[in-house]
Amino acid sequence: MVMMPKRVKYRKLQRGSRRGLATTGTDLAFGEYGLKSLENGWLKNTQIEAVRVILARQLHKGGKLWIRVFPDKSITKKPAEVRMGKGKGDLDHWVAVIKRGKVVFELGGVPEEYARQCFRLAAYKLPLKTKFVSRTH
Repeated sequence: MVMMPKRVKYRKLQRGSRRGLATTGTDLAFGEYGLKSLENGWLKNTQIEAVRVILARQLHKGGKLWIRVFPDKSITKKPAEVRMGKGKGDLDHWVAVIKRGKVVFELGGVPEEYARQCFRLAAYKLPLKTKFVSRTH
């Protein structure tokens, strides 16, 4: 399951801003437990998929997983050893822009200790610092 948009208005985007705080998606909306970002950055579609696979294996039919981000930003890259100029590079991969405070993944229907353990495994795959959040806090 490759995460990327079906179609986009513009193939190549500018880099944009990764600064600031998340204004939406900062609270749990679906599950009882979540993994919240503590820093800004980009999450590649492959990184989101790696976490999805880990959490799906951990849950194996018990509990539910919600992925709260989607990689809708295209990142381009020029080939190695190519001279400057000659236009913008070809599309390389897709990323989701993550700002501080954004809930990235949510789990429901599992005990708290198990959710902590699952998110700890998931956090190893992410390039951002994260923290465990729950509805009780």
